[in-house]
Amino acid sequence: MHFRLGELFCGPGGIGYAAITAKIAYPNYKILHAWANDYDKDTCATFIENIAKKENTVICQDIRDLDYKKLEKISRIDSLAFGFPCNDFSVVGEQKGMDGVYGPLYSYGIKAIKKFQPIWFLAENVGGLRNANDGQAFSKILQEMHKEGYSVYPHLYKFEEYGVPQSRHRIIIIGIRKDQNVIFKVPSTKPYLTKRRTCKQAIENPQIPKDAKNNELTKQSEDVINRLKFIKPGENAFTADIPEEYQLNVAGAKISQIYRRLDPNRPAYTITGSGGGGTHVYHWKEPRALTNRERARLQTFPDDFIFAGSKESVRKQIGMAVPVDGVRIIFEAILNTFADIDYPTDDYSFDPLLHENHIDMFNEESSEMLYVLDQKVEYMMV
Repeated sequence: MHFRLGELFCGPGGIGYAAITAKIAYPNYKILHAWANDYDKDTCATFIENIAKKENTVICQDIRDLDYKKLEKISRIDSLAFGFPCNDFSVVGEQKGMDGVYGPLYSYGIKAIKKFQPIWFLAENVGGLRNANDGQAFSKILQEMHKEGYSVYPHLYKFEEYGVPQSRHRIIIIGIRKDQNVIFKVPSTKPYLTKRRTCKQAIENPQIPKDAKNNELTKQSEDVINRLKFIKPGENAFTADIPEEYQLNVAGAKISQIYRRLDPNRPAYTITGSGGGGTHVYHWKEPRALTNRERARLQTFPDDFIFAGSKESVRKQIGMAVPVDGVRIIFEAILNTFADIDYPTDDYSFDPLLHENHIDMFNEESSEMLYVLDQKVEYMMV
């Protein structure tokens, strides 16, 4: 069974590449690229080069101006993926949620679900989504997905627990159309206990080829180089013992990732699309920022995955992506689900509260309640 995948907010292709490379025991079950959309020209060029392989299946346009009939003319789809913009939900942003410029863009994913009625969908966003607008934004999104006829399975995935050499936490929502009578279960982290990788292992084993693309060094001032010499692995500009002449004069919040060096014995901290003000991500030993190829390794892109655009554009693309190896595991779980193949799970199909202490994140005074019906978890109005 082949699932033709449409993708909105496709980014450079972390989700898309994971989808087309997902494999299970039944080779006839696979995911094929159908069409994709993003607004950034370099991002679209990267996606075309590595995934689509042809320009006419990628529409480079602001989704707010996109007529979905253009996508429909390209191909019908059986599945949909959309990593809607996280700017207004991220803990490092202003956390405006639905009140921000980007927060409401999730609705274009709902619009696509309604129009194309895919068999299943995958939606992705940052962990901060669960707290946006006092939890009401997340509840609203799930409600709207359910209203369109889908059982929804959101879970907070900690990708370092799945062998990704980076601490990256993302909410991923799997939606399965109710007429499929299929139950999705979150893949277990247990098979990956012995496969967990440190940032050093990811970057050095194997060595990056000398002629690798996107591997240029960042030009740094002498002050930055000297400052880094006093910062030990795992420390940042505010926790290290730095001579006064190299200290930062920063008022207010002191973000922990400023001139933070990687700890070679641990997964990397979260790779972002930023780079100014000491946020490039810094090598544990050498007094320098990582190259984009090293950053791509931490996002588990293969070395032959080539990014288009300037060095700054590539850095942003890598930072906005979802780790390939992590999301591939989820796609393979979806394929196994439809192929009726057992795979390791943690004996639950849904983490409804996304809190270790299982504290109800929904407003007790609202009319939205969680029901578990016939072993399917569905959000319903009462």
